[in-house]
Amino acid sequence: MRVSALLADKVAELLGRARKEVDEGITPAAQLAIGYQGEVVEFHTLGDTTHGDASRFVMYSCTKAVVAACVWQLLGEGKLHLTDKVADHIPEFGTNGKDVVTVEQVLLHTCGFPSAPLGPPAWETREGRLAAFSRWRLNWEPGTNFEYHATSSPWVQVELLATIDGVDFRESVRRRVIEPLGLQALELGVPLAAQGDVQQPVLTGQPPTPEEFEAVLGIPGLDLGEVTDDALLFLGGPQAMSVGVPGGGGVSSAADMALFYQALLHNSGELWDPVWLAEARVIRNTFPDGFRGVPANRGLGIMVCGPDGQGVRHGFGHTNTPGTFGHDGAGGQLAWADPGTGLSFCYLTNGLDQHVLRQGRRNVALSSRAAACLPA
Repeated sequence: MRVSALLADKVAELLGRARKEVDEGITPAAQLAIGYQGEVVEFHTLGDTTHGDASRFVMYSCTKAVVAACVWQLLGEGKLHLTDKVADHIPEFGTNGKDVVTVEQVLLHTCGFPSAPLGPPAWETREGRLAAFSRWRLNWEPGTNFEYHATSSPWVQVELLATIDGVDFRESVRRRVIEPLGLQALELGVPLAAQGDVQQPVLTGQPPTPEEFEAVLGIPGLDLGEVTDDALLFLGGPQAMSVGVPGGGGVSSAADMALFYQALLHNSGELWDPVWLAEARVIRNTFPDGFRGVPANRGLGIMVCGPDGQGVRHGFGHTNTPGTFGHDGAGGQLAWADPGTGLSFCYLTNGLDQHVLRQGRRNVALSSRAAACLPA
């Protein structure tokens, strides 16, 4: 890591904000990193960890951007097209009216099966996953609505990868992104014997009261569907971690994720077709999200800040430019890149704060401070 090109006082403010909740006991441990000009220029580990800077964290839905980046490669290679029907590549998928679902709809979370079930033991084998696909049913006509597909959409994406590449999806992700970029901490599917450096997620804090929800969101609470506390603890546990659940089971250090987003900004190794690297960040889904009613602002498998001033919906900061893209994750995980400044940022923690409003405020505060670290 070279000498930082960032403003030291602004970096200190960022670290101070991150330390606040470590000091208050809200999060046991955390990492944050900033990337700039193709490198990681700031990397810090806070709190009680087993391996210091070598510690890794469960990324939860930040994993989705890594999976999507592999799909972008398929699009650039002409092996996959947005208008393709998923069932044309995976015949088992084309049941119960799903034969009309397109690749684009899967990437945009408009495909109509937001909570389609797939868990153990079926998710451990390709046969089990395809059999689950055949049982899935639609909640609405594909392409007519948006609802976050926490795990179902990414399972389809990785099976498209496996079908086209002819290898296990975890191997495909490793060959296409992780290995070429030299990301030694980033991994999807961590063997049990290699999990010792991963910080075990723990629940912290208390959920907001209905009055707090009402004051902030105008509603008495949130229905997070399958993203329950028990589900998050299980997803961060040994068995699920070894499977490599593509919607939320990847592990990494904050440094590797900041470097991954630098690779997307600079097309490191020319791994992506430049046209598709740009197309992936175009906002294609502006359906209202289910919580705040503002446009979802989604690109191909990622979240995009957009020009409407509502980038805080994704945990982006008040000072990020409209082209900022990335993905957040349960428990306050966050990773993004800002083409307007060239910065990338990642924050990972093992403290799953049940106070989702406080967690959301932290993400916006950290993002705002990270974006301010670059000299004008």
